[in-house]
Amino acid sequence: MHILYLWQFLSLFILALPSASFAAVLAIDYGSDWIKASLMKPGVPFDVLLNKDSKRKIQSSVGWKREDRLFGGDAFNMASRFPSDSFSSLKLLQAAPYESEAVSYYTTISTAQVTETVRHTAALKQSDGTEWSVEELIAMQLAYVKSLAESIAGEKVYDVILTVPAYYSQFERDAVADAIEIAGLRTLALINDGSAVAVNYAMTRTFPTPEYHVIYDAGASSIRATLVSFSTDSKTSTTQITVHGVGYDRGVGGTELDRRVREILADQFVAEHAKDIRKDKRGMAKLWKEAGRVKSILSANTEAMAHVESLAFDIDFRSKVTRSQFETACEDLKSRYVQPIIDAMANGKISSDKLVSVIFTGGSTRVPMIQTAVKSLVGDDKIALNVNADEAAVLGAALHGASLSRQFKTKDIKLTDILAHDIQASYLAAPAAEGAKTRTITTLIFPAGSKVNSKKTLTFKRKEDFRIHFDYKTPVASGFPTQLLEVEFTGVAEALGNLTERGATNNVVKATVQLSESGFISVTEAIATGDIKDESITGKLKGLFGGSATDSIDEETASAGSETPIEADTSSSSSSASSSSETPSVPSQSAEPKVSLKELGTIKLNFTSHLPTITPMSVDEKKKARSRLRALDLEEAAKVRKEEARNTLESYLYRLRDLLDVENKETPFKKCSQPSERQAIAEKLEETFSWLHDEGDDADTTVLLDKRIVLESLERPIQHRYQEIEAFPQALNNSQMWNWSTRLFLTEAHQNLTRETEAGLPSKWTKEELDGLEKALREHETWLNIWVEKQKSVKSFEDPVIETTEMKARAKVLETHLQKLAKRRVPKSRKTSTTSSSSTSSSTASPNETAVPTTEPEKVEQQIPVDGSEQVPLQQSHPEEVRDEL
Repeated sequence: MHILYLWQFLSLFILALPSASFAAVLAIDYGSDWIKASLMKPGVPFDVLLNKDSKRKIQSSVGWKREDRLFGGDAFNMASRFPSDSFSSLKLLQAAPYESEAVSYYTTISTAQVTETVRHTAALKQSDGTEWSVEELIAMQLAYVKSLAESIAGEKVYDVILTVPAYYSQFERDAVADAIEIAGLRTLALINDGSAVAVNYAMTRTFPTPEYHVIYDAGASSIRATLVSFSTDSKTSTTQITVHGVGYDRGVGGTELDRRVREILADQFVAEHAKDIRKDKRGMAKLWKEAGRVKSILSANTEAMAHVESLAFDIDFRSKVTRSQFETACEDLKSRYVQPIIDAMANGKISSDKLVSVIFTGGSTRVPMIQTAVKSLVGDDKIALNVNADEAAVLGAALHGASLSRQFKTKDIKLTDILAHDIQASYLAAPAAEGAKTRTITTLIFPAGSKVNSKKTLTFKRKEDFRIHFDYKTPVASGFPTQLLEVEFTGVAEALGNLTERGATNNVVKATVQLSESGFISVTEAIATGDIKDESITGKLKGLFGGSATDSIDEETASAGSETPIEADTSSSSSSASSSSETPSVPSQSAEPKVSLKELGTIKLNFTSHLPTITPMSVDEKKKARSRLRALDLEEAAKVRKEEARNTLESYLYRLRDLLDVENKETPFKKCSQPSERQAIAEKLEETFSWLHDEGDDADTTVLLDKRIVLESLERPIQHRYQEIEAFPQALNNSQMWNWSTRLFLTEAHQNLTRETEAGLPSKWTKEELDGLEKALREHETWLNIWVEKQKSVKSFEDPVIETTEMKARAKVLETHLQKLAKRRVPKSRKTSTTSSSSTSSSTASPNETAVPTTEPEKVEQQIPVDGSEQVPLQQSHPEEVRDEL
């Protein structure tokens, strides 16, 4: 496994940009049970992020223990004590209508209370009545992951790529994008989880010949199968990944298996104790946790013992579950385990003989009956366990996210993904005659299997304003609506009238529909366009051979699409399409710029997009949600600061008490303090201990800090005395060293000055400068001798009469004065004659080499009393054991 990570790391090469700072990319694989994350940043190893407990995956849970918010395993484990305040498996509720089957199913596996939002989606309510939308709760978890990434990156992280199931509708993708935005992140892209695993698989491999594989992802919320082909261009070394088909089952997964194990345990409890455990929320929460443990044991053993102390009604529960019991309870699911593989291969039109392998990923692939079902379909020899079942998706998403950013240079992997659902457009046909019955025209514009990151241009022969409805052909899930998007085009009659005045014929309306890389559908452009004849010779020749200036109908082209979902009730105007070829221009009669026939025959139309059913959160709703989360973060940060202040004060009190309680021992603290000072500290210490015990839990952070400051002010003089005693020998040696260096310099400088004066040569210094330095030296020596003598009579528990800071400052003045003269260059002498010049040079070379010693002279062995009786050598500090005691 570590070798695989090494290869994955070596597959990523970072390219530095000279004019831009590096930006980190965060990849998140958000699952129903677990969250995995990876950070792409120069200098940070390419691996999975660890949480605060150094674990590689985080439980997908958020909860409250009274007023404290918890994440991960802490939140999940709190469900047995606070069943209405712990929220897990939130992925099942993303964008789910309140009346949908997904919400009904969620109530069977969770003890949380589900309520309805104003958007008719699901929300969860705490025991204190606080209500949170699913988007807000997921945003909290994403923000928690963001904080982990920032602690490693050492900077803010904004861009994120997040995995989603291929079957996710635009409603669910909107909910994911809203949660990302509320968490303070930016959506770089959404990637289908099967495609992310494919990228991870291709990271360390090449494919000389095309290969077909099925990515079989058995997760907690569902089972997905993705048919993928891999090929490598031998010339460019580019690896092409193409998704050909997908299959899925939303109702089968690890969560359903856990539910059935819990039902077995609940039935056993009822049969043994004749009490309905299903009415006890805490008991059911405890059983849910135990069911997950039992399922994991049964994956490797034929039986498992379940044991829960005080499960409910003060009863300790113990029971045995066998693998045969478990498989019998799941008998009806066996055919559904392999159906996604069959569907994916059918959608991709690939026969089983072309299939190289079925790559297992997802935690539920460890369940023996799922493995048996897949092996019976494709054969044991085609089962591949060569990717990390838990981490392949997030590592592949991270690499794909890095490839989308200009900050990184990665292995050249091209991914082509597809749409999982049929999307059709419907609109009312123009009435054939006045009073005629209107009819609806429906066109399948993006059938399932259409490539993402593409667009289509729809052509309409309309003369008035009209609307287009974009719908899913069939419901994406039980209880979900089919109406996806409604777009209204306005200003059609006026635009067509203007085109007619310009001489245009065959006037039509064209709308460009974009299917983005992340799976969002939107209308990006709307125009009214027509044909204008070109009267030039070139135009006539083009007309003779069938040339036309109009675009083809239903043209499908590849395009880079916007990753931002359409907001409800927002409008946009299209940009003019760029011409693919040069066309003759209309002769200009003035200085105005030339206009091509293409531009002359095109007029932009205004259009408004509206989401008629499950609307994403509005801008105001997201701002409000973000403010709520921000208030929570600030409140928790204040709690952390208060707790740190309280812990710091408490530890400081115990340290002071230890200093005061040492009996019959002359510690440095006692030597440097007076009895009255120790008495004052002891009284304040006792008072603070009593206050901390009675009122410390309710005190503000500032009060806790003030209490410590008062005690520190009493201790500070004692600490200062000890610090001065320790620093005094070194400071004195330093002062005496500069005295010695200055005296040595003056002796040599005076000798050189005398010789140079007698020889008539220029000197580096004047007599006045040397006299000034000598005066500074005498003043420093006098000051030092006087105050050192005064310091000798000072006791260790008395304040020093001379501060080491002042000693250092005065020594620095002398040092600066000395260095100023010592570093001066020899002035150039006048050339009188060749003989005299050479003679002068030879005679003055030695005196001008006066230098200041840069190494410390021999240390003075003088001793100075610090407390009236004990003599402390200047070059010897207090013993280490004394320093440690203080």
